[in-house]
Amino acid sequence: MNDFVYYTPTKVVFGKNSEQQLGALVKEFGGHKVLLHYGGGSARKSGLLERIEKTLKAEGIAYVELGGVVPNPRLSLVREGIELCKKEGVDFLLAVGGGSVIDSCKAIGYGVYGGGDVWDFYDFKRVPQGCLPIGAVLTIAAAGSEMSDSSVITNDEKENWEKRGCNNNHCRVKFAVMNPELTMTLPAYQTACGCADILMHTMERYFNHGDNMELTDGIAEALMRTVLHNAKILVKKPDDYDARAEVMWAGSLSHNGLTGCGTDGGDWSTHKLEHEIGAMFDIAHGAGLTAIWGSWARYVCDARLERFVKFAVNVMGVEPQTDAKQTAIKGIEAMENFYREIGMPTSLSELGITPTDAQIEAMADQCVASTRDNLGKVRHLAKEDMITIYQAAK
Repeated sequence: MNDFVYYTPTKVVFGKNSEQQLGALVKEFGGHKVLLHYGGGSARKSGLLERIEKTLKAEGIAYVELGGVVPNPRLSLVREGIELCKKEGVDFLLAVGGGSVIDSCKAIGYGVYGGGDVWDFYDFKRVPQGCLPIGAVLTIAAAGSEMSDSSVITNDEKENWEKRGCNNNHCRVKFAVMNPELTMTLPAYQTACGCADILMHTMERYFNHGDNMELTDGIAEALMRTVLHNAKILVKKPDDYDARAEVMWAGSLSHNGLTGCGTDGGDWSTHKLEHEIGAMFDIAHGAGLTAIWGSWARYVCDARLERFVKFAVNVMGVEPQTDAKQTAIKGIEAMENFYREIGMPTSLSELGITPTDAQIEAMADQCVASTRDNLGKVRHLAKEDMITIYQAAK
C-alpha cells in the first residue's frame, strides 16, 4: 500500500427535512451575507428556495441570488457571480443543486478570494490560496462535489470550449445538507447519469497500477455493488426513499477520497477523455462516461488484467472463466449491460453524436494539453492511444 493523507472536513446533515437547518448552519460557519446559487427554475417551482430563504431570514442572514447554472458549468456565469459577490459584500456561498452548481460556487469562491483571472486556477497558471466558505444543499446525487476537493468548469469564452478541473482543499464545502427526498422529482435520465458518475468516481480509483489495501478495495467494491443494486430499483420506483438515500450517500463517499486510500490515486483516463467530449458537444457528463468507458477498458485491460478480473468477479458477479482475459471481458460486458438497463449509452452513436476524424484529433490534442501528456495509471495514453479509444467508441 501507499502512504496517504485522508482529509474530509465537511459536516454532513443527512435526512428528511434537513434543509430546515440551513440558516443555523450558515450562521455556525460565520456567514452574514449569502449568495444563493442554483440552476434552473425547478428549485424555485418546488418551493425549495422559498424554504431556504425562510431559514436564512429566521437567523437574520441577508442573501442575494444567482441562478442559471447548467450542466458543464460555464466560466461566463462564474465571472458574473464573482462580480455580484464583490458588489454585494457576500461572505458565504450556498449551492442549491448538484455538482455543476457546487463546482460553480467553488470557482466563484476562488475568484472572489484570489482576485485576478479565475481561469488561471483551471489553466495551471496559479494555485488557489483560499476560497470563500461554501455550503451545499444537494438535489442531485452524482458528482460528489459536496465532499471533494474538485471543481470542473467549462470555458465558454473560447472558440473551442475547454473543460478543465482544479483540485484544491481550500474549496472543500463546509457543510452539506442531504435530503434524499429532494432528488425524487429528477427525470430518470438525470438519475441514471448520476448513478453512472458515482460508479465512475469509484472505478477511476479502483483501476490503478500500484499496491492496494484490502480494506479500501472492499469499501470500493461494496459501494459499487450498492449503486448497481439501487440504480435498478430507481428505474422502476423513482420515489423509493431508501434507494435514493443509498445512492446519495454513495455519491459523497465515491469522491471524498475514501475509496482511494493507500492506492496510487487511480487512473482517471475515462474522466479526462469525457471532459473533451463534454466540452465539444455539451453532453451530460454521466452519459459521456458510459459512452467511452467500455472502449477504454478493452484497450487497457491487458496492462492490469488481474484488476479487471477482480472487478468482474467481486463487483459484477461474473463466474471466473478458465481464461483470465475472458473473465475480464465478461466483467466489462456486464457493466455495459447494466448501463443499457438504466438507459445509459455505451457508444458515442448511442449518445447521439458522430464526431469526425478531425474532431476526434482535436479532442485528443486538448486532452494531451489538459493532462500535460500525463494521462493514465493502468496504461499511459499518448495522443495516438486516445484517438484509438475515441474511434472505438463511435
